[in-house]
Amino acid sequence: QVQLVESGGGLVQTGGSLSLSCAASGRTIINYNMGWFRQAPGKEREFVAAISWGGGRTYYADSVKGRFTISRDNAKNTVYLQMNNLKLEDTAVYYCAARSGISVYTARDEYNSWGQGTQVTVSS
Repeated sequence: QVQLVESGGGLVQTGGSLSLSCAASGRTIINYNMGWFRQAPGKEREFVAAISWGGGRTYYADSVKGRFTISRDNAKNTVYLQMNNLKLEDTAVYYCAARSGISVYTARDEYNSWGQGTQVTVSS
C-alpha cells in the first residue's frame, strides 16, 4: 500500500492562492489514480479533484472547477493541488488519496490509501 503525506496547507485570505503537495512513498504512483478530498467541521468528507494515472484525465467537483488544478509528477511520486481564488467555504482539512486503476475515481469509498490531511483556512 502506498503511504501519502500532504503539505502546503495554511491560512490565506479570500481570493488568495495555496498549493498543496502530496508525497507518496512505499510504491510508485504511476499506476494509481490520485484524488483530493476535503472535510469541513461537521461535514462529510467530499470529493475535490482526481487525476488519472498518466495525468491525461482530470475531474473536479463543481464547487472548485475553474479555480483548482490537480496535477502530478510521477517521476517525483507527487501530486499537487493548486488552489486559486479561494473562498471562505474552501476552509477544510484536505486529504490526498490513492487507488490503483486506470479510471478516474471520484467516490470516497473507491480509495484505499489516505494521507493524514493538511488544514486550509480561508479568512475574510
